[in-house]
Amino acid sequence: MAIALALSLPGFMLAQTMPGTAASQPATTSTSRTAASAPASIGGVSAPAGYVLSPTDQVAVEVFGEDDLRTSGRLNPEGNLSVPLLGSIHLAGLTLTQAVSKLTELYSRDYLVNPKINVTLLGYARRRISILGQVGHAGIIDLPEDSPQEGIDLLEAIALAGGYTRIASPERITVRRHNASGDQIFKVNAKRFTKGKGGGFLVEPGDTINVGESIF
Repeated sequence: MAIALALSLPGFMLAQTMPGTAASQPATTSTSRTAASAPASIGGVSAPAGYVLSPTDQVAVEVFGEDDLRTSGRLNPEGNLSVPLLGSIHLAGLTLTQAVSKLTELYSRDYLVNPKINVTLLGYARRRISILGQVGHAGIIDLPEDSPQEGIDLLEAIALAGGYTRIASPERITVRRHNASGDQIFKVNAKRFTKGKGGGFLVEPGDTINVGESIF
């Protein structure tokens, strides 16, 4: 028993004191380093190709390997975003790709060598419609941030306003839309539409919807 203990003791001490051996290094060291340098996944909305940022859009900025420089927020009404080290940067009017290029250039000037940056659209600018007449909650409605930039279906807009009242007339809806050439008035018979089946009317941000009353 004594001989066996004496033979095993040096090997035990060697495993504890020699640097760089498998026994003295965590088995996941290389995996940990790889994970630390990999970009974290940030959810966002599915922006159309070539989407141009506008004031009050919500974005996230990642600088891979630099967790302290990650930030997210809404562009202010002037179209600027407060970015770590850089301060207030104007991003409105740029595509997401152009925003990446601009931030990469600015960080490269004084702070980072070959930075890898990602800009993600988290939510669209606050977009509103007005719904009047025979709906549950008439007034100004904020469109969901993850809704398509071009607008939402009329029936979805009605649902956001609490749905029709008991005396509403879905076939007597008017939509007023302002554009560069002036106001347009659309008369819509929503009674023909089936939610989720397509073929409805697309409501755009800034539209005013008026749901008429049934005539008995």
